[in-house]
Amino acid sequence: MAAAAGETPVGDGAPPPGALYSFGTLWPELNQGLTYTDTFRCAGSPPYLLPSGLLFGTCSDYLQADADAATTLIEFYSTKYKSSAPLPGWIKRIRNGQITVDGEVVTDPDMTLGDGSKLVYHRFPWQEPFAPYLLEVLYEDDDMVALNKPSGLQVLPKGLFQQRTVLAQLQLKDWKMASSCRSKRKDVQSHPVPVHRLGRGTSGLLLCAKTKIAKVRLASYFAEGAINAAKKRDKSEFSEERKISKFYRALVTGILDDDEVVVMQPIGLVHYPGVAEGLYAACSSGKPAMSKVCILERLAHQNHTLVQVEIHSGRPHQIRIHLAYIGHPLVDDPLYGIGGHPKFVEPESTGTNSSFASDGGYERPLQPVPGDCGYHLHAHWLVLCHPTTNKMVKITAPLPQILQTREERRATAEQVGG
Repeated sequence: MAAAAGETPVGDGAPPPGALYSFGTLWPELNQGLTYTDTFRCAGSPPYLLPSGLLFGTCSDYLQADADAATTLIEFYSTKYKSSAPLPGWIKRIRNGQITVDGEVVTDPDMTLGDGSKLVYHRFPWQEPFAPYLLEVLYEDDDMVALNKPSGLQVLPKGLFQQRTVLAQLQLKDWKMASSCRSKRKDVQSHPVPVHRLGRGTSGLLLCAKTKIAKVRLASYFAEGAINAAKKRDKSEFSEERKISKFYRALVTGILDDDEVVVMQPIGLVHYPGVAEGLYAACSSGKPAMSKVCILERLAHQNHTLVQVEIHSGRPHQIRIHLAYIGHPLVDDPLYGIGGHPKFVEPESTGTNSSFASDGGYERPLQPVPGDCGYHLHAHWLVLCHPTTNKMVKITAPLPQILQTREERRATAEQVGG
């Protein structure tokens, strides 16, 4: 059966062995920009909150603004969104005509806002950093689809990446509904949605739900893992039966002595310059997390170790943090060092308020940030209870060569040569 438009069948050689087909649309040079909408409320006014959403370059974030009646436009934005831009940056955006009040462009930063005013900030289109666009489908049925995500591609919109994401490619593809799915048409979504996340620099298996039922059940599987990790005190309980089991492949610095290590270090947010919401790191006051590390191959000549990591909980950057915590950070990880903390923490610049990028926002931090790539981590395989049939399903994402054992590389070479 021929692949649909935008899809590359396995026979054409694009996807690796094990993939059904690949799909993707080339990124435009510029994205569509964003809009952020607020409703200003004076102090003492009744609460007024509207829903928020994000789709294809339109971001609406409706907030109740609890401020004095004499609040000016610049006071509102520089206070409510101080993590988006410094004061001079917001002044530049206002004078550029990027903000409307009740539908009228306002260029005076000192304009006084009235109760109930509708404010819209228009972020101009920009060229997002390079990101791959092709996605390989490893498994697909009426309820879910499993993708092989390349390193360098973000899953959901955030920061500089608002369009160059997995979600955008899922939205752009024309998903054909199978005849067996027509009976539950009301439950089918317009496009699959990711039910968990992988770091931008992490490659491999990403599960997406096609139906609302699958979305709820798959999300609950991941949530159960985090809950169970919080309850565990005895490491021997690690292998108990679960609805989903996830296994990663990683290349770490140094040689691990033990063949198996269970890491139960909590993970929480710590202050980090350049990351407004804070950075996830090893933190005694953080949330429980559990990882089981198994040695696959010790590469003494490189002072590296190839490991498999099974995780119960899915805390942000958990594997990177846990491996660094036990003294073996991922090879070429730009951010996390021994102990599970950032390698570099520079003091806040005293000139922050006078330094802003061309779009008015902050300049990119000099130190590494969570989305930086370069490390070697791959979501290799998982076993899960199917969300509707309850049958156990195993899905595997082909390994990058650098994460293969010598035996696996030999077998791959024989397949290619044979």
